[in-house]
Amino acid sequence: MGGVAQILDLAYLNPIWWLSVAILGFKLFALLDAVTRREDAYRAADKKTKPFWLMILAIAFGWDLLFGVNFFTGIGTLAGLVASIVYMVDVRPAIRALTGGGGRGGRSNTGPYGPW
Repeated sequence: MGGVAQILDLAYLNPIWWLSVAILGFKLFALLDAVTRREDAYRAADKKTKPFWLMILAIAFGWDLLFGVNFFTGIGTLAGLVASIVYMVDVRPAIRALTGGGGRGGRSNTGPYGPW
């Protein structure tokens, strides 16, 4: 069973189901976060471009959505999970540091002359 059918199976007592849903949720969160960040922040943080990260994270999420989360033989699942983790622990913090935290045009605690 693969893809969306794997999620809709609703096997609540199966820990693999919970892990599959958690991985899909993590990948979706990383993708949505990458969408909301500004393009110039990626370049300023000296990370790859925004289209690069959107493509990688969309492929990672789409792969599991189409073919299912397969832990033991799914190289696509593992590669996508690694890419999502790299985005979340390396790229996202660097962009947030440059954009004042939110990255969505929200308020931050820095004024024109430094923190307040």
